[in-house]
Amino acid sequence: MKKRVLFLIFGLCLSIASFAQVQVSGSVSDSQGEPIPGVTVLEKGTQNGVITDIDGNYNLSVAGQESVLVFSFVGMQTQEVTVGGQTTIDVVLSETFTDLDEVVVVGYGVQKKKLTTGANLNVSSDDLQAQNTSEPLEAIQSMSPGVNITQSSGMPGSGYKVNIRGLGTIGNSQPLYVIDGVAGGDINNLNPADIESIDVLKDAASAAIYGARAANGVILVTTKQGRQGNIEVTYDGYYGVQDIENIAEPLNAQQWMDIYNHCCPVKPEN
Repeated sequence: MKKRVLFLIFGLCLSIASFAQVQVSGSVSDSQGEPIPGVTVLEKGTQNGVITDIDGNYNLSVAGQESVLVFSFVGMQTQEVTVGGQTTIDVVLSETFTDLDEVVVVGYGVQKKKLTTGANLNVSSDDLQAQNTSEPLEAIQSMSPGVNITQSSGMPGSGYKVNIRGLGTIGNSQPLYVIDGVAGGDINNLNPADIESIDVLKDAASAAIYGARAANGVILVTTKQGRQGNIEVTYDGYYGVQDIENIAEPLNAQQWMDIYNHCCPVKPEN
């Protein structure tokens, strides 16, 4: 009699456990409506999971209505959905761009930033703004090892000469400036406040992209672009005061004649 009761209780437990199981199915697609094969569908907190087939479909048994399904795929944002009373759950995954800061474009491919062996230099917008200068090249003078930046003359507004790791000229000793993807621009005409970042390619690998024009290095300039959201207005104002401490008084006609005769006396003619 006792054995029958135990068997009855055991069978009741199995029936309750099987009754608690919930069968969930559905499909996974991207923002364009295309199915995504290979998406991992996992019951959160367990090892129970499946992978979507070539048509993006899946079928999974979970513990109950309180279970949470986790949908994950490389390059897509991970999404969590509570089962609840649903038996069919269709999910749309969106692309994620959070890892693009760790990628560097090299030639015709991309590499992780930590794997890049070339001599590259990056100056951000915050670094430029901290210098409070009116010229972009003047701002990066103290932040560019291996780059010699000198002003052509002391005249206000005069340009700068840039030599990257020595001089290897093909007729022009200046590096190649690429502004927003357009080669041959003039960086001196840009406002530092409008620049998002400056990248300096200092090694010979840049020649794989720009050819002989990169013989003296390449300076890539990315300007700020419009973004969605609230309007943000910033204003930076600077002023300076100059005063001459000692003003030289000019000579009158008599004084100038006396000095000239003293320095350059007239020699009598023979």
